[in-house]
Amino acid sequence: MAKPVTIIGGGLAGLTLGIGLRQLDVPVVIHEAGTYPRHRVCGEFISGRGQTTLARLGLDELLGQAGAVSAKTAAFFTATKSTIPRALPSAAICLSRFTLDAALAKNFRELGGELIVGQRFVGNFGEGIVRATGRQVQTEKNGARWFGLKVHGRNILLAADLEMHASAQGYVGLCKINGGEVNVCGLFRKQANETGAPKNWCERLYGQPGSPLHERLANAEFDEDSFCAIAGLSLQPQRAAARTEICVGDTITMIPPVTGNGMSMAFESAGLAIAPLADWSRDVLSWDETHQKIARVCDAAFARRLAWAKWLQRILLMPALQNPLVALAAHNNRFWRLAFERTR
Repeated sequence: MAKPVTIIGGGLAGLTLGIGLRQLDVPVVIHEAGTYPRHRVCGEFISGRGQTTLARLGLDELLGQAGAVSAKTAAFFTATKSTIPRALPSAAICLSRFTLDAALAKNFRELGGELIVGQRFVGNFGEGIVRATGRQVQTEKNGARWFGLKVHGRNILLAADLEMHASAQGYVGLCKINGGEVNVCGLFRKQANETGAPKNWCERLYGQPGSPLHERLANAEFDEDSFCAIAGLSLQPQRAAARTEICVGDTITMIPPVTGNGMSMAFESAGLAIAPLADWSRDVLSWDETHQKIARVCDAAFARRLAWAKWLQRILLMPALQNPLVALAAHNNRFWRLAFERTR
């Protein structure tokens, strides 16, 4: 008889892992502290190899039925510079987390998985328990703190399916999602001694008056129920092999949101963990062997893109380089396509 797997955390990685294991008839229990549906700070943009994982598990059809839309073009902006819309090297999938998480949870239950919601897990992490609890918290680094904001809006006319707007304080991504809405999601850096900063989320997301971002959102109708925020983000790359527990998704590491690859890595890490955990469940592997195998394949899959993402995030947040970077992207299609592909 197969041994059960317990997953702590019912986000993208936890639910996808649970679905994959149930497809192999492995008993699975997922503990999720929150409930479904709910909004989360997220770019809501799936690109790269994570789409392969979704297709392999048959979840691409699920997303399509939930109303996912395709993103095929991108454009980049600062307060004074911009590019024309460019074709993405490969199409992305855009779907709100409010819809996506609920659809995955429903599918997991339909496959016979046990999903416990609204209760925080208080046990110990030992054999048979996988951590999918999300990001590692970092309150401050070098006197600065990272935080993210997200809201859905209507009456926002985009020049491309995905727009990235850089500013001195961070960046904001806009992308079309299901239901005719636009996801407005930003990452910002706040210094501990910062003064004169915007006092509310709306001011942060609107950007500098006169900028393309400010013009995009001038007539926006925001769904205030969709607004959410998150703080204490750690963007320092981490290795799965350094963790004492089996981890998937952001619990291993966060990739800088500017890449738009965080959702993909959640799906990928879950997909890479399915077969080893199924082998453990059937007594083919020990728990230590399972841990080592999952950590090894995850680190191999993500190391290069994390290195590229760290470099890209660093230079993008240097105000003196933002305009030259956008100008380069405007005149050299190869440059930004290379950055896109290397972070996938």
